[in-house]
Amino acid sequence: MFDVKKLRADFPILSRTVRGVPLVYLDSGATSQKPFQVLDAERYFYENSNAAVHRGAHALAEEATDAYEGARQTIASFVGANVDEIVFTKNATEGINLVAYAFSNATDKARQGIDVDQRFVLNPGDSIVVTEMEHHANLVPWQELCAKTGAQLKWFGLTDDGRLNLEPGVIDSSTKFVSVVHQSNLLGTINPVREIMDMAHAVGALGMVDLCQSVPHMPVNVHDLGADFAAWSGHKMLGPTGIGILWGKSDLLNVMPPFLSGGSMIEMVHMDQSTYAPAPQRFEAGVPMVAQAIGLARACDYLTNLGMQNVFEHEQELTAYTLEELAKIPGVRVIGPTDMHARGSAVSFVVDGIHPHDVGHLMDAKGVAVRVGHHCCWPTCRRFDIPATTRITTYIYNDKSDIDQAIAGIKSAQEVFGSPIAVGA
Repeated sequence: MFDVKKLRADFPILSRTVRGVPLVYLDSGATSQKPFQVLDAERYFYENSNAAVHRGAHALAEEATDAYEGARQTIASFVGANVDEIVFTKNATEGINLVAYAFSNATDKARQGIDVDQRFVLNPGDSIVVTEMEHHANLVPWQELCAKTGAQLKWFGLTDDGRLNLEPGVIDSSTKFVSVVHQSNLLGTINPVREIMDMAHAVGALGMVDLCQSVPHMPVNVHDLGADFAAWSGHKMLGPTGIGILWGKSDLLNVMPPFLSGGSMIEMVHMDQSTYAPAPQRFEAGVPMVAQAIGLARACDYLTNLGMQNVFEHEQELTAYTLEELAKIPGVRVIGPTDMHARGSAVSFVVDGIHPHDVGHLMDAKGVAVRVGHHCCWPTCRRFDIPATTRITTYIYNDKSDIDQAIAGIKSAQEVFGSPIAVGA
């Protein structure tokens, strides 16, 4: 394992105070903090090798290109991917939309009589399958795609304890695509994605996995998922904002219509038509996010040095402790699994008689930063008949003392609002 107190010194923001007290950051599920090593890697590039990649024959352009493509190799290795399977995007949302637009664009071209790969063509009567615990980023694009093509959106529901109800018949012969989250950002549930992807492939469908809450927190090998595509964001795994990853099988990426078109993604351009570069370049139109890719690669190095199994075990210990301490507070209810079976580090809860926003506000007054709201999971909140939750998400720089501070903040909120349970406790 690693020394959390020593590690915290790598994160400059963690030394600051907020509201006059030391910061306790428990919102890494929204975005993680960045170590000096990542910040220094980006600054070094700008100070020493800044140039447009894949263009020019001068020394800076060569250095920049080498650094950019080297970052792609580092990130690929981090998740067990091949380098030509890694597409740089703005964020995970863009990566998911890229795949959705591949279906939309292929369908439009097919209707014009243009030859396209039929796996990406949707017709009325076809279906796309998601789950009731999806982040809006893995729900709204598929709603839009169905509206454009006439396909039907279907989903797996949830059990009362926040796990998927994999009822038969949701994935069937009509299914063309299945997209599911690996770990829920609200419930913390870790889903059996390999089983679901196998169900998709059994009926000839393609499948995708949202890895935003798993790649930063546990060992992930993309080929072991059984999926055809996966997406995640750099900013949740110590990396910069403004960069995400779409992973896809190279044979599929190379037959998909491009998402954005213009410079850098072309093979040959004539006045009346163009051909496109092989993947991943065909999906990286325009000047790419070079510094961000370099920063994300350094984040991967940082996590690799810690050991992702160590990261996972550290967070499992903190999550178990969080659940135990929350269970001791009368009037607090966890939304999602209350045991550690197939469970990650996102812990959402409600406090009787107090709106989650008020709980979060009063915790912030104690210097404890947590997330409040529906967490871009409105359908999930409706499933559990709640307007929102307060959410604790830990990471490598947290320890049990941070959880103790959060617990004290919750009790303080109960006292401020005069909770009968808290007063009588």
